Amino acid sequence: MTNTLFINGKQVEYTNEKNLLEVIRKAGFQVPTLCYRPDLTQFGACRMCVVEIEYPNGRVVVNSSCTAPPEPNINVKTNTDRVRKIRKTVLELLLSNHDRECTTCDRSGTCELQKYAEEYGIKELRYAKKAPEDYLPLDTSNPSIVRDSNKCILCGACVRACSEYQGHSVLGFANRGSKTVVQPMAGKELKNVDCVLCGQCKTVCPTGALTIRNEINEVWDEINNPNKKVVVQVAPAVRVAIGEMFNIPAGENVIGKLYAAMRRIGFDLVFDTNFAADLTIMEEASEFLERVQKGENLPLFTSCCQAWVKYVETHHPDMIKNLSSCKSPQSMLSSVVKYVLPKTTEGYTDDNIVVVSVMPCSAKKAEIKRKQLTANGKFDTDYVLTTQEFGQMIKSAGLDLNNLEPEEADSPFGQYTGAATIFGASGGVAEAAARTAYYMVTGENIANNDIKELRGVDEKSYSKVVELDIKGTKVKIKVVSTLREAEKAIQEIKNGTADFQLLEVMACPGGCVNGGGQPISCNTPEKRQARAEGLYNEDLKDTQYRRSHENTDIKKLYDTYLEKPNSHKAHELLHTSYSDEFAGSYRDLK
Repeated sequence: MTNTLFINGKQVEYTNEKNLLEVIRKAGFQVPTLCYRPDLTQFGACRMCVVEIEYPNGRVVVNSSCTAPPEPNINVKTNTDRVRKIRKTVLELLLSNHDRECTTCDRSGTCELQKYAEEYGIKELRYAKKAPEDYLPLDTSNPSIVRDSNKCILCGACVRACSEYQGHSVLGFANRGSKTVVQPMAGKELKNVDCVLCGQCKTVCPTGALTIRNEINEVWDEINNPNKKVVVQVAPAVRVAIGEMFNIPAGENVIGKLYAAMRRIGFDLVFDTNFAADLTIMEEASEFLERVQKGENLPLFTSCCQAWVKYVETHHPDMIKNLSSCKSPQSMLSSVVKYVLPKTTEGYTDDNIVVVSVMPCSAKKAEIKRKQLTANGKFDTDYVLTTQEFGQMIKSAGLDLNNLEPEEADSPFGQYTGAATIFGASGGVAEAAARTAYYMVTGENIANNDIKELRGVDEKSYSKVVELDIKGTKVKIKVVSTLREAEKAIQEIKNGTADFQLLEVMACPGGCVNGGGQPISCNTPEKRQARAEGLYNEDLKDTQYRRSHENTDIKKLYDTYLEKPNSHKAHELLHTSYSDEFAGSYRDLK
């Protein structure tokens, strides 16, 4: 049913919008907000989105538009003198309690508080600044996330994200009044609580209170070390998001420009994690079919998402056996690079290769320090830079992504198929696996590569189940994103109601396209969808190579070094183990 109301004198229609703020934005008007996130519950903490509402009976009130419902025939004013004074006062109060060392903050230029302070012309504060003795220590204990309570504005977005996406309560409010803070339970450091390292708290944070652990300087040091050979790889979801840092629309694929930027920055070899995504499918599809044949350890859990792996290890150690033993694509490629290059490429030795990966994910920073992901006492991957960090690195090198001519990745680890590209979207791993599993069983390619039932995200449930017919054999696949939905799937398995054989889990809503390391650009469901569509569009570009088993360089790798999928040698290089003690990185920071 359609109703109408008035916004700044303009008649506007609305239907099922959940609050007045959504109606205002849909009508093309902008109202500031620091705490509102479209796919989280309304909180009304910051009061920046206040508007003046005149009701048909003549009553006039000022209310936060994120908590006010739209009603027929009301007259909403978004920029009255009264409203603007309230917003300005809110900003002044927030800034008086805020660490305003903006030039050294990782969020400088993308901080929403900084943006609104500029827009509302705040140059002086009427309120006293917080006393030095009231400043809280920086928490750098976590390998992925840095927490600075002195920049927290108590918007509660991180608390809601942890609870509503992941079913966790790692962060919460403590104390009362002016002493209120957001912190882990009992004031512990982040390394000592049940954080899965997904970074969604950082994704929704409007300020620099939660940021990514920055390792740009360490990577520059390696690049400028003449005794090192620095190899870089880049994940699927990066190519459709990093452009946003250079005013390129979300979803536009800039992978060729990205390769060019990497070479100009000084990396010795440029590879693509997509190659290893194809490799992952060869191993995982084989592993899945073997488990189905034996009827053991089903459903198979995908193991690409480190936050999910850690969740299983710490919350459901009795189900570790269900995890695929495949390393993530990042770790597979690093392992192969360090094994193959010293044997094939002059100047590359066991001691001088440094592997840097560019990932959309904050949890990958922890993954690379897992004790299981080492060979000869050395970690497979040496550094992880998030999309956000690498965008900063491009800028500091004096490069503009817009002006670079596209280039190709280096061989032999630069070729990939469309199946690898869609790994970055929720459902992509399952779809890629289904294409190759079908071939492994039947000797024929699946009639329709586009298994669209596995695509897209239902913002209400983040879950879907699809049944595939492999020449008479029925296989059910469940795809979920967010650990809240993953927990529901696990409970189905434990209570005996699950009827699926493969479970794909990505901890971030919508998959890696919405990873904790992606650009700070006011993430919305629409933006996540645009990024996912960019990946599916690349999958469609070359219809000849849309299945992982068709990657000719993958075939050469098996013929030369690995024999066949799931062989003994393949297990040595491409598979791993898990532990309910979580032998991971944040206890052993390098």
